[in-house]
Amino acid sequence: MKVLLVDDDAFLREMYATKFTEKGHVVEVTESAEQGLVKLQEGQFDVVLLDMVMPGMTGVEFLKKVRELHLAPAPKCIVLSNQGEESDIKKATEAGADGYIVKAQMIPSEVLEKVEEFASA
Repeated sequence: MKVLLVDDDAFLREMYATKFTEKGHVVEVTESAEQGLVKLQEGQFDVVLLDMVMPGMTGVEFLKKVRELHLAPAPKCIVLSNQGEESDIKKATEAGADGYIVKAQMIPSEVLEKVEEFASA
C-alpha cells in the first residue's frame, strides 16, 4: 500500500511513517495540506492519512480539494485526528473522508490495522 501522510506534527509524521514502513508499506510525508495536494498530483497513492487541524488549510478543506482533483484511481482518505466530536466526523465524512480515526483512542499499531481495514473496504 502506498500511503501519503499529511500532518503538521513532525513527531507524529515520523512515528506513523516508521510504523507503516515497518509493516511493508511505502510512505511519503508532507507537513501541510498544500504540499499534500502537490504530492497527489505528482503520484498515485492508495491511502491519504490526514489531520483535521493544520495551518493554512483544514482537513475538511483538503478533503474537498482532493475530491475536486478527480484522481483516478481515487485514494482512500482517512482522517487521523484528536478532533473526535460527532460534528467533526460528520463534516469530514461529508467532505469525502472514507474513514475517521481519533488518535487518542488508539495506539499506533491499532491505527495501522484500522487504516489497512479502511483501505481494503
